[in-house]
Amino acid sequence: MKKPAFKIYPGMSIRGKWSGRRYTVIRELGKGACGTVFLCKNNQGDTYALKVGTDSSRMMLEVNMLKKFSKVQGVKLGPSFVDVDDWVTGTTTYPFYVMEYIQGESLHSFIKGRSKDWIGVCALQLLSQLDHLHKAGYVFGDLKTDNLLIHQTQLRWIDVGGVTAIGRAIKEYTEFYDRGYWNMGSRKAEPSYDLFAVTMIMMEMAYPHRFEKGSDPRKTLEHKAGASVWLKPYRSFLLQCWQGKYKDAAEMKAALSRVVMKRKNQKPVPTVPRARKRAQTNDTEASEMLTLSVLVTAFLGISIYSFWM
Repeated sequence: MKKPAFKIYPGMSIRGKWSGRRYTVIRELGKGACGTVFLCKNNQGDTYALKVGTDSSRMMLEVNMLKKFSKVQGVKLGPSFVDVDDWVTGTTTYPFYVMEYIQGESLHSFIKGRSKDWIGVCALQLLSQLDHLHKAGYVFGDLKTDNLLIHQTQLRWIDVGGVTAIGRAIKEYTEFYDRGYWNMGSRKAEPSYDLFAVTMIMMEMAYPHRFEKGSDPRKTLEHKAGASVWLKPYRSFLLQCWQGKYKDAAEMKAALSRVVMKRKNQKPVPTVPRARKRAQTNDTEASEMLTLSVLVTAFLGISIYSFWM
């Protein structure tokens, strides 16, 4: 990531050259491959995410993607598009666009203190969303935990800058999630490219600190999948993905659903006295298990329906 050519500080006002609309910067949210994203508010006090860049053509591609994927087959993918304009400062003009601000927490933060079953549930949500994207003729491309947030137990995308039409070359990627880096395939935009990235997101939920590929990348991944208690229920599923068994997101989602359902059915049923004691001492865990059960049931229904349609 090159150092931004512009300097933006909290409290600064960014005014659109063509519309005249003003946005006041609150703080920086993050940096991408072609710009920096800021939390801002308009004159009415509504909060948004505003991205400023230097490459007009690249920024317009992202704007077009936001517009296209605001809803795909009735499913909302990514943040909603709000505005696009140019910002003039001194003698330089920078393109910017404004989108919905999704307030949530990172996967790392969300998974802390929760059971390993959430790895499967989050992956189910992601595969369901990718299925819609792939059927529309695109792959996510730069799929990574930094581009995902959990909002009210729902997974949301926050950056569609790497979305690429199926059949083209992936130009924006992050090594840890890139199958080319792990010598497990090309950087051609096809559904299987995203499927590999899903497995790496699952790996990172178990290993918060990214690891090197080593001299034999495949063996490194297989060892890591087998060494983690968190990944033990999903090891066979991960290996099958790396072996190319799943041809699309729907098939992979159906396979993961079976793993999650098996774990759900294997949960021991406590005796009445133990259940009462647990309810009195751990309401938080009971609430989480109820939420997890509802989510699992919902996604299993979606997975079975999608698989047989």
